[in-house]
Amino acid sequence: MNMIRTLPLSAALALVLAACSQPAAPAAEAPAAAPVAAEAAAPATPAVAEIKPAAGSYRLDPDHTGVLAQWSHFGFSQPSAHFRIGAGTLVWNADDPSRSTVEVTLPIASIDTFVPALDEHLKQADFFDIAKYPNATFKSTRVQAAGPNRYTVVGDLTIKDKTHPVTLTVTLNGAGKHAMSGLESIGFSATGQIKRSDFGVDAFTPSVSDAVELRITAEGSIPGAPESAQDAGAAAHP
Repeated sequence: MNMIRTLPLSAALALVLAACSQPAAPAAEAPAAAPVAAEAAAPATPAVAEIKPAAGSYRLDPDHTGVLAQWSHFGFSQPSAHFRIGAGTLVWNADDPSRSTVEVTLPIASIDTFVPALDEHLKQADFFDIAKYPNATFKSTRVQAAGPNRYTVVGDLTIKDKTHPVTLTVTLNGAGKHAMSGLESIGFSATGQIKRSDFGVDAFTPSVSDAVELRITAEGSIPGAPESAQDAGAAAHP
């Protein structure tokens, strides 16, 4: 302070400014961030167990086999109709599933839309005309593997007097001894789409959609004696 007092005012100001202009001490460097751990690898998708039905001719069960058809009604709703099968057979070739076959008969009189008046209308001449054509039929023409327990099935669908090919995407649900009947059994689901105009069932198109979505469920067994008397008593239902 004594030195600053003896200096001229201009020199004292120069010393103060020089002190203020000294660079600040460098700040301590922040510790380096720890490396980010690599993301854990996503768990592998478990392999799908392959279902291996026994070779044989499976009789499809009408109580557990059916076709659900669904369409658009003026764009407002999606009504549906259920058809029971009259008879059906799936012949499974265990050595070469592509040589398997399926054949089904659908009595149109079994139609159930949950609306009795509509059921009766659909049976008339402007739709299915069941007086002349009581049954629809499906007979496979090609079976092709499409992944674990999945198949593409192409077949001829006949409704009224018209036959057209239909492609179904099929999932094998299960196979083996049935818990209720004791019989060697098989079950599958399938989806597909048809145009009803192809079969002469085209009233009210396009307001009522021409395209009809199909969902199928099926279950069948190789006929024969069940494994035990207890199984035989349980074979009927559910």
